[in-house]
Amino acid sequence: MGREKEMKLAELTAWLDRYLEAERFSDYAPNGLQVEGKADVRRIVTAVTASRAAIEYAVSVGADALLVHHGWFWKGEPAPVVGMKAKRMRLMMKADMSLVAYHLPLDAHPEVGNNALLAKMLGITLETRSGFYDLLHVGTLAEPVPARVFARRVAEALGREPQLFGDGERMVRRIGWCSGAAQGELSAAAAQGADLYLSGEISERTWHEAREEDVPYLACGHHATECCGIKALGELLAETFPELEVSFYDDRNPV
Repeated sequence: MGREKEMKLAELTAWLDRYLEAERFSDYAPNGLQVEGKADVRRIVTAVTASRAAIEYAVSVGADALLVHHGWFWKGEPAPVVGMKAKRMRLMMKADMSLVAYHLPLDAHPEVGNNALLAKMLGITLETRSGFYDLLHVGTLAEPVPARVFARRVAEALGREPQLFGDGERMVRRIGWCSGAAQGELSAAAAQGADLYLSGEISERTWHEAREEDVPYLACGHHATECCGIKALGELLAETFPELEVSFYDDRNPV
């Protein structure tokens, strides 16, 4: 027997491009279709990163496409397809599987974006967006809490213990945040009156900035802060297009 109803790859990527407004972004890597596989798509695996583990899982379940937040072909990286890059690509090409990726569009989207969903998960009411593609978010909690209590809320929401830098007893209500590797926005958040700022990663300078700005910083994990968007996008696809079978693979990254 043939497969059940499928969707054309071109239709899928066109819908995703429109919904995420991909053309609006000048990004660090191409958004949309990065590797073209079979023309028809029925089974999709979503993941944060197009790692070898994610590809192998997608192959094992017979996926036609891998939809991710972190794809390939980043600006500034070596161009030759050798070593690790070649092994990943060989797996995809052998399976005739497509790779579709959305980076900044999936950070910025007001509905399925990583930052919009972090606000919902953490009980923050968004007040302002500013900076690069409006990715610096600032909002308020319903009631002020000690920074260490808010850190516990983050741990429960993300399933990962964040690193808290600064005074854990400081009462915080106005929160600044941006998913991923946006630790550099701490001072900008402080300038907007944030009592605490959170992102995924931390740099050496961040510890000094948190002390000197007197704004506690939460390093919550790059991967952990960016699971929600790609999961939500996959769920939306499954709801919008019943012919698609969508599952999420969590290649848990401690960073």
